[in-house]
Amino acid sequence: MSHTINDLIKQIEKLRVDLIKVKEGRAYTDPEVIAVSQALDEVLDEYQKLMLKNKTK
Repeated sequence: MSHTINDLIKQIEKLRVDLIKVKEGRAYTDPEVIAVSQALDEVLDEYQKLMLKNKTK
């Protein structure tokens, strides 16, 4: 699935807010915290790949 830079930025911001909310009162090793963190990592990786691809054009 192809995403635009703006789509990815919106996803990153949403997941960042979600992570802050989920983290409240929980340890970094809590399964919910880990799940949201991993989802954010995946979107950040996709964003970085897209940025590098656009940079080399």
